[in-house]
Amino acid sequence: MKILVLNGPNLNLLGRREPDIYGTATYDDLTAAVRRHAEKLGVEVEIRQSNHEGDLVDWIGEAIGTADGIVLNPAAYTHTSVALLDAVLAAGIPTVEVHLSDLTKREAFRQISFVRAACIATVMGHGIAGYTEAMDLLVKR
Repeated sequence: MKILVLNGPNLNLLGRREPDIYGTATYDDLTAAVRRHAEKLGVEVEIRQSNHEGDLVDWIGEAIGTADGIVLNPAAYTHTSVALLDAVLAAGIPTVEVHLSDLTKREAFRQISFVRAACIATVMGHGIAGYTEAMDLLVKR
């Protein structure tokens, strides 16, 4: 099984970006935890991050026929991107939406997720552990 982990804008700034919301773990800590968990599960994992919406859309399309599941943290694009919604729908790959923070306890505009309608599940508010939970959901599926 191959899982593609996609991270949206500003996740490369973890550890420095609003640590009271996102914690002090860095992006390197996140990728290391995902790789360790993939090894434990016996799955292949590819991790990518971009601050550009089009990159994320392209990577979802490129995953058709190569990935068995996607863990997607669209970050700020969660609340704005119909393009990501359409890409996930078109790809037809089981996708789990992940957020480090609990969006239900954040600003009103963060309550809206365009991509959620195309995802099999959403994991939020569990920090980096949310990524491993998402991987578990995909493996069980």
